[in-house]
Amino acid sequence: MGTVVDDAASVEFHAFFERHYAELSRLAHLLTGEADAADDLAADALLALWHRWDRVRAADHPVAYARGVVANLARTRIRSAVRERRRVALFWSQREEKAENPDVAGVVDVQEALRRLPFRKRACVVLRHAFDLSEKDTALALGISVGTVKSQTSKGMAELQRLLGTRQAPLRVHAAAMGAPPRSLAVESLADRTGDAGGRNR
Repeated sequence: MGTVVDDAASVEFHAFFERHYAELSRLAHLLTGEADAADDLAADALLALWHRWDRVRAADHPVAYARGVVANLARTRIRSAVRERRRVALFWSQREEKAENPDVAGVVDVQEALRRLPFRKRACVVLRHAFDLSEKDTALALGISVGTVKSQTSKGMAELQRLLGTRQAPLRVHAAAMGAPPRSLAVESLADRTGDAGGRNR
């Protein structure tokens, strides 16, 4: 049986959207390595939150819940992409060829290195060093223990330093987050799907 979404809930969700969309898109970008898919993943995650907004808004940590949804969607996408490694390799080679800004090449190197990490290590490194989350908040977003966050982050950073050949991996990961894609048409698409939902039965 559907419930009527009141205006207050709709306003609250759209405020949440405006505050956190860009962050969730950057997270999706760094987890998947696919700039073109990041906006869509963030929009899909927010749409999923909208469908269960009554529960999400009552949660202790709505943002952590949203990050977890993005991480799960990214994991699913990556598993599917494993069967298309040739396409992924071509994607990255094209990205490198198109880089005109000398700083962009460094960002691409970091993203390529991140893509080589196992997903859990990658997620821990990204949340800890690109988004400056605490170990507790990272554990909350990924649904794992703080101890696991510590070990996976440490191992992930060691692998990144080996791949990048530098001890400045934390700074380069943080810089890579700043090179993530801007808002795109996915924002308008999600707004279209949720903007007039207030007052309708679901």
